[in-house]
Amino acid sequence: MSLDDLIARFDPADPAFIADPYPVLNELREATPGFRNPVTGQFTLTRFSDVQETLRDRRLGRAYTHRYTHEEFGKPEPDARWSSFHQHEAWSLLCLEPPDHTRIRRLVAKVFTPRAVAALRPQIEGFSVELLDQCQERGTFELLRDYAMPYSVAVICSMLGVPRRDTQLLLDWSHAIVKMYELSTTDEVRAAANTAAAEYIAYTKELIAEKRRTPDDLLVSALVAVEDEGDTLTEDEIVSTTMVLLEAGHEATVNTLGNGMRALMLHPGEWQRVVRGEVEPRATVEEMLRWDSPLQLFERWVLEPGFEVAGEQLAVGEEVAMLFGAAERDPRRFDQPDRFDAGRGDTAHIGFGGGIHFCVGAPLARQEIEVSLAGLAARFPDLTMVAEPEYQPNFVIRGLEGLTLQA
Repeated sequence: MSLDDLIARFDPADPAFIADPYPVLNELREATPGFRNPVTGQFTLTRFSDVQETLRDRRLGRAYTHRYTHEEFGKPEPDARWSSFHQHEAWSLLCLEPPDHTRIRRLVAKVFTPRAVAALRPQIEGFSVELLDQCQERGTFELLRDYAMPYSVAVICSMLGVPRRDTQLLLDWSHAIVKMYELSTTDEVRAAANTAAAEYIAYTKELIAEKRRTPDDLLVSALVAVEDEGDTLTEDEIVSTTMVLLEAGHEATVNTLGNGMRALMLHPGEWQRVVRGEVEPRATVEEMLRWDSPLQLFERWVLEPGFEVAGEQLAVGEEVAMLFGAAERDPRRFDQPDRFDAGRGDTAHIGFGGGIHFCVGAPLARQEIEVSLAGLAARFPDLTMVAEPEYQPNFVIRGLEGLTLQA
């Protein structure tokens, strides 16, 4: 098969590819370290070392408007129809570059500390126990709907200081907004994302005003109050920060639990290693993130001349796409990479990104998944999958439609 034919099989619109992209991703990675995507024009990387280096290279950025106008960069102005979506991510840590990224991340880090995350564990365990009790009563349960979604959004809302009665609102907004990050979207999807962003912005601004009137010790109040050498966060910066914590934190936790529990059900011997205590849940979390990553692609712009990767010289204004799913199964980096090894415990994967955009919520996500895995293993040692699940028709953010399990 020619390389062009192989590249043509990289088709995120194909349900068969979405169901199991790894054979194609593996073939692409072994055929070439990088290729030009004929649909998007992106130079696309397949191998771990190139992806890891590109995540860290300061000659690239998630944004370019801090250095160039849209015209200078050869890009059109943002579509005014989706202004609320653009507004919601304007100050997102995922979309900023220094110096704004440095300043905002420093302020967020002052309240999003490892100690603060560790202090949440009793509350996280409480949410998990409450929902697992309900799953146990059912006997057969749908992991995402009955557990992972309400659990994840309850955790992030309790951390932010959002009333639990509003969790479904935030869940619906997050689901609508993240569809904008796929390689191709329809105007209908864009309109839904824009409406969700507008509603979230209005909701959060009301929440910020309430926290100013009646502060508590939770995250939104802390972001309102945080200060460093006279520097504080603006209202727009707080809105974008809370939104990225919700979107990235919720989606990553739910999809890692779904994808990872499917992997464990497909490998019952590995599940029993966890059940018997031969493997610590915290080690298995890392393999769940690596083997079927909830984030399959991450993009950066070339900002400076002279950048070369995978043997290709790239010009300023070109976009690099990194295939996490291909890189995380690179045999140059991982031994027997297609094998799901619950005890592998390799924390140097790229499931949480890398460089300055390494996920600020990684400690919280790891703790949420670890608590869940430990609870599932303790209660349901003989857990099985009722039927092979289907994946959502998305590529960039990879997750199941549902996962029905039998206790």
